[in-house]
Amino acid sequence: MHEADVTICAGEPTWCGAILEADEIEPLPMANQPDQHPERGPGLAVEEARPEVVRPPLYQVVLLNDDFTPMDFVVVVLETFFSMDRERATQVMLHVHTRGKGVCGVFTREVAETKVTQVNEFSRSHQHPLLCTMEKA
Repeated sequence: MHEADVTICAGEPTWCGAILEADEIEPLPMANQPDQHPERGPGLAVEEARPEVVRPPLYQVVLLNDDFTPMDFVVVVLETFFSMDRERATQVMLHVHTRGKGVCGVFTREVAETKVTQVNEFSRSHQHPLLCTMEKA
């Protein structure tokens, strides 16, 4: 570099408009050229490991039969809390009535706990002994 090209700017030497000789210029790596690192080898790409996704355990929400809760109320519960249409809710209600219990749905633990609590509180608030529980699927 030539001395004449050095200027003082804010008390610091600044090389504005410096003229460099060809042998003083280092080439910059090109984006489309392979990575040339001797420790990694030419063109070797390193990909970070991705964590393995583990699915949460699932739980069945189970409706228990009793001799006092009206069948229509059970259908309303299934429609309201499990988004079943009338036909599906009636099928599940009849299954619970004839077999003693039936699965209303399969959910993650938190969702299953919430559904069980909602159904049991709703039943109590309407003076019905209908019970809902959860079991590991």
